[in-house]
Amino acid sequence: MLYVPVITPFDDQGEVAWRSLEALAHELLTDGATGLVALGTTAEPGSLTTAERRDVLDLLAAVCREHGAPLIVGANDPDQLRVLADRPAVTGALSLVPPFLRPGPEGVRAHFEHLAALSPVPLVVYHVPYRTAQPLPAAALHRLAAIPNVTAIKLAPGAIDADVVAFLASPPPDLTILAGDDVLLSPLLAMGAHGGILACAHVDTASYARLIAAWRQGDLAAARALGHRLATLSAALFAEPNPTVIKAVLHADGRIPTANVRRPLVKAATPAAFPGRRSPDWAARTPVPPRA
Repeated sequence: MLYVPVITPFDDQGEVAWRSLEALAHELLTDGATGLVALGTTAEPGSLTTAERRDVLDLLAAVCREHGAPLIVGANDPDQLRVLADRPAVTGALSLVPPFLRPGPEGVRAHFEHLAALSPVPLVVYHVPYRTAQPLPAAALHRLAAIPNVTAIKLAPGAIDADVVAFLASPPPDLTILAGDDVLLSPLLAMGAHGGILACAHVDTASYARLIAAWRQGDLAAARALGHRLATLSAALFAEPNPTVIKAVLHADGRIPTANVRRPLVKAATPAAFPGRRSPDWAARTPVPPRA
């Protein structure tokens, strides 16, 4: 399963480009995405007004209903979760491990027990320790998986370390594990992840869907070759803060009206380095810059 956390396109005046957002959402689902994520971090939700957040959610919910596709929504606190109660198209809430405070494994567990008890939809725990500064050992991830109403985890470890190996070696039986580190997608799938929530799948959506299917079907030759190519693509798309490079590529392809982002982000400095983005061998011809 492939979920794409949809960007928020802006026009020349810095307003949300609603028609482009709708067209992009339809295109992602048509090209192979299983479902969408609304108001994830890739959408720059902190820069959106309350009204914009509401309208983005309603638009993406309508597109998902039309396609019969699931919609996950970024929601990190009780107020954001309550908004989902009257939206039947929403099938899950993506909730970040508390950042900055470093509450420790027991604090993280208490936080998710509280959110899961009041959430009107199942929770997807978003574990991204290199952004939250909150590492969690494999045992702590298993305890989170045991919380009622927690049904999935977006696993973005930054590196495949001993805790990732231990967690994937004995995955909780009823937990859906979704890779959230685009460069590590292929090895995480090889180790047992069920799919991914992938910002880079805005570009060449079909290939990311094929990679997930290849690992799930045991087509190792295809999975390895495609995994290497898409790791190169993912590294290039994350060369600057997400989603700046992805927006530059989408704009260069004519899929969104501008590459504009809102502060504190600034536009990517490298869009000219992405020729032939639609061609199937684009990633193979794109040098791999260092990860941001």
